[in-house]
Amino acid sequence: MVLTVAFALLTVELKDILYAILSFCGMCVTIGALFWLLNAPYVAVFQLLIYAGAIVALFVAAVMLTTRKESVR
Repeated sequence: MVLTVAFALLTVELKDILYAILSFCGMCVTIGALFWLLNAPYVAVFQLLIYAGAIVALFVAAVMLTTRKESVR
């Protein structure tokens, strides 16, 4: 539970979008683990397949296909 909240806060607070997406993936995996611990394996599998798999892959593909502007120092 604490790890899920930590990943959620990192998702919102991180400046680098790729690290935010990776922390979102970690949050989705820990939510799937919580569902598994609550004896809801059907929901846990779909949480891992849909969110941790498909949505994160879509986010990563969208970030990688767009051009980043270089930050001014």
